[in-house]
Amino acid sequence: MTDTLTPSRMWKRMTLDQRVRAARAFWSDSEAIDDQVQAALVVAQQKKFRPKTVIGLDVDRKARHLATVGSLPDNLAARALVVYHLAEQRAMMAAFLDALGIAHDNGLIQEENVKPDASKIGPAVEQLMTKFSAEDVRLYLNTLLCQDPETWATLEESVKEMPSTQSEQENTAK
Repeated sequence: MTDTLTPSRMWKRMTLDQRVRAARAFWSDSEAIDDQVQAALVVAQQKKFRPKTVIGLDVDRKARHLATVGSLPDNLAARALVVYHLAEQRAMMAAFLDALGIAHDNGLIQEENVKPDASKIGPAVEQLMTKFSAEDVRLYLNTLLCQDPETWATLEESVKEMPSTQSEQENTAK
């Protein structure tokens, strides 16, 4: 039986470096204030801090603390994944959409109700794997699947066929 793909499960499977970068992007997002307050409460509870203390930390310290929280609520993990990709993975997003022939603005799809051509998915994934780390590609593809499983369902097979990364093997062994 396979686990249902959720943002919190993806967060757990991310490398520490990915989580730190995602957390830094999350804390730097000026539109995530409500989510940041919730994250401060989660960090405070996990680390035995007062929420006010967490809120007062600089972005790097908040990012390091959030990155070490093993289990985030789905809404926080989803927000962190989205802002991480927007902040740090635009080149990969753009390359993937270019390979699929989907119109975009720096990695953001321009049209609504876009369905990728299933025959282009495999080659597009292979192209990404030559340009970006396997861990980053897997995280991006899983984020797409998690955000919109109906649109990106054709990605599932490609993700399953990707070789396991070292961090995934380590996380599976835990």
